[in-house]
Amino acid sequence: MNFLFEILLVTCIIYLSYTIYFLKKKQSNADLLEKQNNFLRNQFQESQEYLSKQQKSIEDYRRELQYKESYLIQTNKDLEEELAEKTEKLKKITHQKKSSEVRLGHIAETLAPFLDQFDFEPEQCSFLGKPIDYISFGEDEITFIEVKSGKSQLNTKQRHIRDQVKANLVNWKEIRIS
Repeated sequence: MNFLFEILLVTCIIYLSYTIYFLKKKQSNADLLEKQNNFLRNQFQESQEYLSKQQKSIEDYRRELQYKESYLIQTNKDLEEELAEKTEKLKKITHQKKSSEVRLGHIAETLAPFLDQFDFEPEQCSFLGKPIDYISFGEDEITFIEVKSGKSQLNTKQRHIRDQVKANLVNWKEIRIS
């Protein structure tokens, strides 16, 4: 019986040794899993912190872009208003300049017979104004006179009259009213 007891004791020792080995192995696996779990938890936490920082950075950048966009929109609006004002002022100045040039032209037309450049006798000239400024009734010829100042050009009607005179398309017509 001693022998059976010894075998039973050896079997129990082997069983306990195997169970301890198996438990240590499971403990080792559990420790390894715990380390992996802690590592993954740390990685996850770092990733969340990094993502949070990136989201904050993106939000800051978005706010900065919105500010710059609103600034550029306002600047563009201000520049458009300034351009409109300057364009209006330029139109007024251009209109005033043209108006003064026209007035100066009318004055020049009126005073032309008294200027040195006028090659006709003022007493022989009749002022029409439109479409030709003067007609000179000289002893040898009749002359149509258009006075221009500055860079002014003949208008279409005046060019047409000039071309008719040059082409000898001028006639005399007497109309009698009874």
